Amino acid sequence: MADLNTRISDFIWKNLNEKQVKGEKDPFWESLRNTGTELWLDTGDIEEAEANWTAEMSALTTNNTLLNNEIQKGIYDVFISEAKSIVRELPVEARVKEIAFILNARHGLRLALMFGGFVSVELHTETSHDIKAIEYYGRRYHEISPEHFIIKVPFTAEGLLGARRLKESGVRVNFTLEFSARQNVIATMVARPDYLNVFLGRIGAYMFNNKLGDGSGAGEKAVIASQNWVTALSARNPWQTKLIAASLRSHKQLELLAGTDVFTIPSKVAAAGRKELSGQFSGRTHENYEVSLYSSAKGAHIEKFWKVDDNVLSLAERLSGNVPSTVQELIKIAHEEGCGDLFPVLTREEKAIIAGDGKIPVHSRWEKKISEGRIAPDTLLTLAGLASFTADQKMLDERIRSIIE
Repeated sequence: MADLNTRISDFIWKNLNEKQVKGEKDPFWESLRNTGTELWLDTGDIEEAEANWTAEMSALTTNNTLLNNEIQKGIYDVFISEAKSIVRELPVEARVKEIAFILNARHGLRLALMFGGFVSVELHTETSHDIKAIEYYGRRYHEISPEHFIIKVPFTAEGLLGARRLKESGVRVNFTLEFSARQNVIATMVARPDYLNVFLGRIGAYMFNNKLGDGSGAGEKAVIASQNWVTALSARNPWQTKLIAASLRSHKQLELLAGTDVFTIPSKVAAAGRKELSGQFSGRTHENYEVSLYSSAKGAHIEKFWKVDDNVLSLAERLSGNVPSTVQELIKIAHEEGCGDLFPVLTREEKAIIAGDGKIPVHSRWEKKISEGRIAPDTLLTLAGLASFTADQKMLDERIRSIIE
């Protein structure tokens, strides 16, 4: 297998002659950068990135959805066909997964070599509940380009343990698919990643779509709470973790959340911000944003997005000090500490419901479980996000399969 991995790495690096994009200085983005916020573009589209890249930007981030968007354009079809011979000795499903890995690494390298910054690369969604696979593929990404790649690992019980192992072996980790301060406290203490996230746009959409509120303020409040917790924990920890405000939906959030450690900015949001905003930024990480809640939000535990209670702190300390060796042990401890709603036990039917509803869960389906403390809104959004990425990963895999079979 070591020989195969070497051949795959050589193939990924073969004939990479990307032109370097020299970002021009821009006072607008410099003002935002001066608040302490790192600026990352959230796109896998090279033309979009080139149109928005400036000297103040330091990274790009991709995911299963963004990569799938690029693969479906057909720009890698010939490359996929050539990759077939490299992995020919593997069973067909293993071939598909390896070529998906090759595509992630190849596209990530192209972005890194063109723009000269870091690139966050995503694991195949099938690894989300497999600690050994998280560690195996995370290490392989790192070995291909340790100076450029940051490995994205999703918030699952397996992800917490897999990310911790990667971190301890010197691999940079971007822990992803979090939606709350409490998830980020757990992730900071247990996974110890270089970066973690709040996908704030989906929080507002959850509120609005389910008629729990008008959607304003909730995502921003979750980011500010997460930022303050992560900053406080990093100040006392030997390891340092930074928070990403991810899934920005509005250019106005560039102002509202200025001073957050990192923004991952979709190209459309970057372009709109540059056009519409004054460019006079100041740090806003101590704002207390108001959240508009309707009467229907009673019992919906919306506060879970920004509140960190003593049970969460106790769980974080317990897991950090003595990391479980198995997922079953981690989940058992979470339930013992009164945090079972972070790691619920779901039936096959319930998992299908989450996948069928898309990125934003239908609150009414889970109202009883939420009120009983058996699941929570932040957990639902994490599960829905992973299911959405899985659907896009399946589309990508199917294109690979159609070419190699």
